[in-house]
Amino acid sequence: MKKTVFLKKAIPVLFWLLVWQLIAMIVHNKILLAGPVETLSALIGLAFTVDFWISVGNSLLRILLGFVCGVAGGVLCGYAAGRSSIAKAFLTPLFQTFRSVPVASFVILLLIWFGNRNISVLITMIVTMPILYHSTLEGMEATDEKLLEMCKVYRVGEKNRIRYVYLPQLYPFLTAALKLSVGMSFKSGVAAEVIGQPLHTMGNGLYLAKIYLETAELFAWTLTIVVLAAVCEKLLMLVLLRGTKE
Repeated sequence: MKKTVFLKKAIPVLFWLLVWQLIAMIVHNKILLAGPVETLSALIGLAFTVDFWISVGNSLLRILLGFVCGVAGGVLCGYAAGRSSIAKAFLTPLFQTFRSVPVASFVILLLIWFGNRNISVLITMIVTMPILYHSTLEGMEATDEKLLEMCKVYRVGEKNRIRYVYLPQLYPFLTAALKLSVGMSFKSGVAAEVIGQPLHTMGNGLYLAKIYLETAELFAWTLTIVVLAAVCEKLLMLVLLRGTKE
């Protein structure tokens, strides 16, 4: 069974790697398009440098910090909006604005205000918060009114109401929002680093690869980001799954 599942996932990946390699061979220009072999070789070369791991560590730490702050802020604001129509009236326009304004506009503005050192933390938080806010609010509004009435009748405390009524209702909404937010966090965080150019970050590595026309390194950095995002998403889902079982 496990072997079948593995093959179903591995065969499509191998197919697209083969297509990529064939296109690279047809183009026959490593500057325009590096193949998977060249990309893997560049990644191995980067992995043997200290700067690569420092850059990965710096970016990962800042993106995850922004993600955690964004999740916490989005959920708390969404919960407040779900419990109070006044809070909803004030918060919803703010998060709609956050969701609509281009990331580049926020990056430039934050660079003027705070500099480039922690730009990925702030951008990741700004991108993540609206996603969690709207998902939390949607889950709160979908909660069964009869359950809430029962909580009022039996004077169920706020802590137990959150644990036994809201959390089961919010779980599917938050799970989908968190999966989306992980990928968006890495995309926006690294994009902010490319624009802001803080030293020793993955965004800086991407920019230098572009400057020196090292397409293989550009793909190697991109592959690193994709793998990190996928691993973080899997770990997050495992934590959520374990939390529901407990």
